Amino acid sequence: MTTTLDIAQDFRQPPVRRFWFDDDTAASARSVAEERRHRQERLAGAFRLFARYGFDQGLAGHITARDPEWPDHFWVNPLGLHFGRIRVSDLLLVNRHGEIVVGHGPVNQAAFAIHAAIHEARPDVVAAAHTHSLYGKAWSTLGRTLDPLTQDACSFYEDHALFDDFQGVVLDTGEGARIAAALGQHKAAILKNHGILTAGPSVEAAAWWYIALDNACHAQLLAEAAGTPQRIPHDVAALTHQQVGRAGGAQYAFESLYAGLVAAEPELLD
Repeated sequence: MTTTLDIAQDFRQPPVRRFWFDDDTAASARSVAEERRHRQERLAGAFRLFARYGFDQGLAGHITARDPEWPDHFWVNPLGLHFGRIRVSDLLLVNRHGEIVVGHGPVNQAAFAIHAAIHEARPDVVAAAHTHSLYGKAWSTLGRTLDPLTQDACSFYEDHALFDDFQGVVLDTGEGARIAAALGQHKAAILKNHGILTAGPSVEAAAWWYIALDNACHAQLLAEAAGTPQRIPHDVAALTHQQVGRAGGAQYAFESLYAGLVAAEPELLD
């Protein structure tokens, strides 16, 4: 019979305290080449996860990851390749002028216009995500930010903005700069009559926050269709944001999906 002492003797390290929302520090231990590969793999995985969630309508949609060696360059998907088929080797490296440095295009012009501006305005942002997801699009037509209706929605409480100046497809960096200005220091933005956008300190955080934001849009649309939702009080919503809105929690949530994705679709790493 195994005793408590037997189990204790099998331990190879002393007990530690580590909670799910603690921020990850592994990136600082990786070399530049290792970090580049890490971002590329998570980026390819993020596209495939977005396809699974239905965020893959037509040619609209892009996720970018800043290169760790050349911070004014970012990795992005080529236009016309379905999210569900993207591999690491398909990704493009684009410079601040919209020129392809690595890979074969074409580049989505809107992707460059929006993401180049965000990466320039926010040195802390490693990745940004924008697609035309169904519930994000539907919510964007209301021209307002989300309410703190659920614990999950509190991830975005006072941490997302409204860009309310839709002027058609974003084709120049001037409009991208206005979107970046509206985003400010927040993790997300509602683009009125357009959709939603997220930005974060890792690919994992930006991608998970996009999934979570679309889900929050869906939940509030359902709640308002059913009746009059009851908001979480400000003090509680603010505390909950501090608890569930951190990048560490987003990374764990993403990795739980990513591990199963790689097991099912290992070719994405090619």
